Amino acid sequence: MYFTDRGIEELTERRGAEEVSLTWLAERLREFVDLNPEFETPVDRLATWLARLDDEDDD
Repeated sequence: MYFTDRGIEELTERRGAEEVSLTWLAERLREFVDLNPEFETPVDRLATWLARLDDEDDD
């Protein structure tokens, strides 16, 4: 397990049964970046990755 998996595991355990909208998630990500601006780039990369998951590969 990677160090970052602990947070993912906690998220799954505490909120795994909930359903949320992508709008709700986007707002939480914005709040997180407002409080932690040093994480702007990784959060932006995660959001972009999530947004493009269903895109066809251009390769």
